[in-house]
Amino acid sequence: MRIVISDMGSGIASEKLSRLFTPFDRLGAEQSAVEGTGLGLALSARIMHAMGGGIGASSAIGRGSTFWVDLPRAEPPSITEPEDNEDEPLPDRNPAAGKRTILYIEDNLSNLNLVQEILRQQPQVELLSAMQGRLGLDLARKHSPDLILLDIHLPDLNGWEVFSQLRGEETTRNILVIVISADATARQIQQFMTAGARDYLTKPLDVTKFSRVIEESAWPSTDSKTLIQKANGRENVTAKKI
Repeated sequence: MRIVISDMGSGIASEKLSRLFTPFDRLGAEQSAVEGTGLGLALSARIMHAMGGGIGASSAIGRGSTFWVDLPRAEPPSITEPEDNEDEPLPDRNPAAGKRTILYIEDNLSNLNLVQEILRQQPQVELLSAMQGRLGLDLARKHSPDLILLDIHLPDLNGWEVFSQLRGEETTRNILVIVISADATARQIQQFMTAGARDYLTKPLDVTKFSRVIEESAWPSTDSKTLIQKANGRENVTAKKI
C-alpha cells in the first residue's frame, strides 16, 4: 500500500533532493527560524526499510513536492481464545516494571542528539548523558544504570580508561557496556570484547542494528547476565552476543 502526500510549496532543488534522507542535513533550513535536528526523515527511512517498506520524494522548484511511503501488506494474526485458568496469575501491567536506565558517555553533541532521538521511541528507557569520562563514571556510580553506551575519544579520559575503571569497581563491574566508536580496527574491537564489553558498534550508527542491540542488551536473558558476571569475575572473559 502506498500513501502519497503532495504540497504546492516552493519545491526542493534536485541537488538537495538527493540529501533529503541524510541525518543532520537540514538542506539550509538551519539558517532559518524553523527549529529541527534533521533527523526526522532519516529515522523514517530507516524504520520503513526495516519494516520491508520504502519512502521517497519528488519535487520541482515552483511546483511543490510529493512524498510517499510504501507499506507491505501483512496477513492478520490468528486469534486464539485463551484457556480459562483461574489459578494463573495476571501478568504485571505496571509500566515501570520494565523501565531501564541507559547512560551515554559521549562528547559529540550530534551523536548524543541522534541516540536521544532513537531512544525516544522507547518510552521505557531513561537516558542519562555525560560529555566527559569522569562525569560518566560519577553518574554510573550514582545511578547504577542498566546499560552504558561508551565513546572512546573523550576530552579527559579515553574510553579504555573509563571502561577499566567501570570494571575495576564493585558497584559498576557488572553494568553492561556497549562501545560506540568510529575506530573500527580489529585489534581495538577485540580488546574491548575480550575484556567483557557487551558489543562494539561503529559510527555512523546503523539505526536498525543499534535499536536491536539496545533491546537485546537492556532486557537480557538470565543466561547472558550470568555470563557477563562470570567474565567480570575472570572465570570467563569471552563476551557472548545474543
